[in-house]
Amino acid sequence: MGQYQRASTGEPDGLTCLIVFLGSAAFCIYTVAGYPLLLALLARRHRHPVVRSARRARVSVILPVYNGERWIGPKLESILDLDYPLELMEILVVSDGSTDATESIAGEFSKRANVHVLRMPRRGKAAALNLALDRAQGEILFFTDVRQLLDRDSLRHLVECFADSTVGVASGELVIREGEGIEEASVGLYWKYEKWIRKQLSSVDSVLGATGCIYAMRRDLAVRLPEGTLVDDMYLPLAAFFRGYRVILEDAAKAYDYPTRLASEFRRKVRTLAGVYQVIGQYPALLGPSNRMWIHFFSHKLARLLMPFAMIAAAVTGYCLPGPWNRYAIAAQGLFYLLALADSWLPGDGLLKRLTSAVRIFTVLMAASLCAVSILFLPSRILWKETRVSAARQVD
Repeated sequence: MGQYQRASTGEPDGLTCLIVFLGSAAFCIYTVAGYPLLLALLARRHRHPVVRSARRARVSVILPVYNGERWIGPKLESILDLDYPLELMEILVVSDGSTDATESIAGEFSKRANVHVLRMPRRGKAAALNLALDRAQGEILFFTDVRQLLDRDSLRHLVECFADSTVGVASGELVIREGEGIEEASVGLYWKYEKWIRKQLSSVDSVLGATGCIYAMRRDLAVRLPEGTLVDDMYLPLAAFFRGYRVILEDAAKAYDYPTRLASEFRRKVRTLAGVYQVIGQYPALLGPSNRMWIHFFSHKLARLLMPFAMIAAAVTGYCLPGPWNRYAIAAQGLFYLLALADSWLPGDGLLKRLTSAVRIFTVLMAASLCAVSILFLPSRILWKETRVSAARQVD
């Protein structure tokens, strides 16, 4: 009856398995490698440069914080040291129900500069940002987080981008310092891959989100956030994007952070990927023709949510491929996951360790993408976890 035919036992026939297996594998390859190649080609052929010029505008610096006593002092020093006129800056520190010394430390800075400490009960970052939006007077809003230090020129570079009337949001670049081991270095390598994609998207038209710890936007484009929003750095930029403005990456504006361990990166990715599900519900136009970057949203954001399911489909259908292809498929996938499992026990930093570490990080990030589905069943506040970094012991 042919090699692809199955007995009538309810099992899928071999041809169906082959189609699903090859389709799933092709989808994963496109997401990881094919789309970046396509994006590189588009960026070379359809480059839209940003018009920059020196300008000065009144800026509201918005710094939401919860129990950030370890970081708030150095962060505010970093802000006050910016190469930007202090008289044109108002600094709004929003304490989201902090129970440590955050508010008193920030209050000391109000004696030196235009620093305002806004206090509120613990309600989450979105509510803290809404409180700041109600108070902000600047033409430009500059959003930043408490842990990352800012390059002196960062704000000036971001403000210069708004000389271009098509720019609604300008995002800076997060620089991850060198990690102490292979695991942290591999997490940093993933972040470099991500930044490269964002740079190409910005060149073509827009990134579909900003770097949360360093971005600026026009005040008149900002909207209030629904409480519980997980990715404010997507929600706010998309408000500008759907009004016809560009969301660009200004890689001359830099913030610096310490590398994270894989466990912390897993929790962060669960939250941010769950936020993508959330933002699709908030902006359903992302999936329709009114999204001028639809193919990029699908390939860069949505495909990453779907890829774990494609990997599961490839694993399942690999068993019912005709021989000997089923054995090859099972062996290849088994070897891949064995490398991920072996990484924790492999010592040193040789070539094999670098390979297993990269495979493990990819596998963990896919698991995070799978876990992000929990946003459909759980309240968003459960997904907020503190990101622990290597520098924590240095700041205590």
